[in-house]
Amino acid sequence: MRKPSSELTTILSENIKHLRTSRGFSQEDLANECGLHRTYVGAVERGERNVSLSSLELLAAALNVDVPTLLSKHK
Repeated sequence: MRKPSSELTTILSENIKHLRTSRGFSQEDLANECGLHRTYVGAVERGERNVSLSSLELLAAALNVDVPTLLSKHK
């Protein structure tokens, strides 16, 4: 199975962590909002998981952004 580039994985993990903390969410809070497991959210933030499109949609909705925002490099 092909994995996403390390650059894309890093962008995603940094964006999720930044958005989560800026909203005052713990990993557990975000996981509960998404219906995902806390350890999964942690693994995504560490760049250890290959995230499915459905999980991206859940994470984006919980963070009140669109999917492209999670995948875009921000300054």
